[in-house]
Amino acid sequence: MTLVRWDPFRELEDMSDRLNRMFNRPALPRTNGNGKETMVVADWIPSVDVSETEGEYQIKAEIPDVKKEDVKVTVEDGVLTIQGERKHEKEEKGKKYHRVERSYGSFVRSFTLPDLVDEEKVKAEFKDGVLNLQLPKSEKAKPKAIEVAVG
Repeated sequence: MTLVRWDPFRELEDMSDRLNRMFNRPALPRTNGNGKETMVVADWIPSVDVSETEGEYQIKAEIPDVKKEDVKVTVEDGVLTIQGERKHEKEEKGKKYHRVERSYGSFVRSFTLPDLVDEEKVKAEFKDGVLNLQLPKSEKAKPKAIEVAVG
């Protein structure tokens, strides 16, 4: 029998990871002072719609009150990642909040792309608080009609 040293912090991290997965809250990689990577929960997650047509996939993400320069879209190794930050309004003198329900802070969403997506032709447009991503399918993925000769 092997003795294993009990680490209560590892157990807390494991429990936190399970809760985050249960509530669909992704974790962001961060580094601590020792240079080791730690995982931090994103502050909020934008809602997305994913759709498909014959020629492309489309992702629409709702990110109101986020500036274009605070949004980053990357495609790397078949994974599309949307990340950014919604900054909290600066406090104004004489202004008193009675309720704050909107979430602020960093966010991240990642999507594994099908092999059919032409990663070189991905387009992103940001308008009226909606990020619209167009992910065209490669030519080999599009159906082709073949004429059958009757003999």
